[in-house]
Amino acid sequence: MRALLFLLVPGLLSAGEKSTTPDPDEAAYPAIERFVTVLEQVRKRHPDADRVAYDRLVNHALEGMLASLDPFSSFIHPEMASALEADPKLDPFLPSLGITLGLRDDGLYLANVAPATPAYRAGLLPGSTVLAIDGNPPPPLAELLSSLRKAPGEKTRLTLKSPSEPKAIEVALIHIAVEDRAVTDARLLDPQGTGYLRLASFMGSCARETEAALDELEDQGMKSLILDLRGNPGGDLHQTVEILGLFLPPSTPVVTTRGRGGETLGKPLTTPTRQRHKRDYPIHVLIDRMSASASELTAGALQDLKRATIVGETSYGKGSVQNIIPCGSGTALRLTIATYHTPSGKTPHRVGITPDLKVDFTDADRERLALSYRRAALTAEETKQLESWTDPVIQAALKPAN
Repeated sequence: MRALLFLLVPGLLSAGEKSTTPDPDEAAYPAIERFVTVLEQVRKRHPDADRVAYDRLVNHALEGMLASLDPFSSFIHPEMASALEADPKLDPFLPSLGITLGLRDDGLYLANVAPATPAYRAGLLPGSTVLAIDGNPPPPLAELLSSLRKAPGEKTRLTLKSPSEPKAIEVALIHIAVEDRAVTDARLLDPQGTGYLRLASFMGSCARETEAALDELEDQGMKSLILDLRGNPGGDLHQTVEILGLFLPPSTPVVTTRGRGGETLGKPLTTPTRQRHKRDYPIHVLIDRMSASASELTAGALQDLKRATIVGETSYGKGSVQNIIPCGSGTALRLTIATYHTPSGKTPHRVGITPDLKVDFTDADRERLALSYRRAALTAEETKQLESWTDPVIQAALKPAN
């Protein structure tokens, strides 16, 4: 008979306790009491006395609580807050890998993993402890961040201890190119005047870049547009609204923000009051499972207002608003406080945008698509792989409607 590996501590569970859920207000005190009971039992009985300080236990409990809510809420430990205070320009996000690093009392960890990045594709989980980088213990944060800003194609080996796995794992991640420009490709695809524009992000001056690219394509005789938002992780909301204003009438409501219970927070965001010229040609917007945030709001708004046909896969499902909230003792929360909604009132949060025309996309297609996005830097072997491939999503967008 297998031996029991735990002891039932008197007082932690009450026999015959009612199973009905109490009123939320009345539930607060029993829940806090239960937390304190567990906290004191851990402090009294756990054999590692150096790991049971109140600050440490409570901060890690808060980290777990925030992580349980959604992928975008997190607890900022005092160690990370101190590092950011000492160097306000310190940016813990590494876009070429897709990870945000954080510090806590037991060292370096993954505070967040961005969609459409090497870390996300490798299945890395927020909260994982970073034990080693390229076989060595992690150096101080500023030095580490500098060393990890590598060229595209270079490799970084991470040794991680995931919160859900008993053993450490080693993962090799290949750095991807970080685009300096939002519009990375703009050209005519055929003699019929089908324009193609790839928007890699909604950061920086993407609205101005997009308008300039459209002007050039229109001068070349563009009669319809394919707007490629695949793999686009999003960016600035106001740039997003500016871009929607290129295709929609002035002062069109396109995004609302709603808090708990569906309460609308503030006025809807509307397209600019002036439009340089009207663009009424047909539009197909391409999305995939890595199109997130602003990409989803753009696709969703154009879909709701019958301005574009959405082609590809259901998108990532990130339509939430986060705030940084100081919490004393050098800690803070990055907390989701609301959701974004498209003109129909729907939110992409957790569900994504469903395309009008769904296209099956294989892992092999994804590999070729990634190659196509960096055509100028391909090896001879990669060029050969791409020569025999046809993008099924673009082909679906080019196919005449029945």
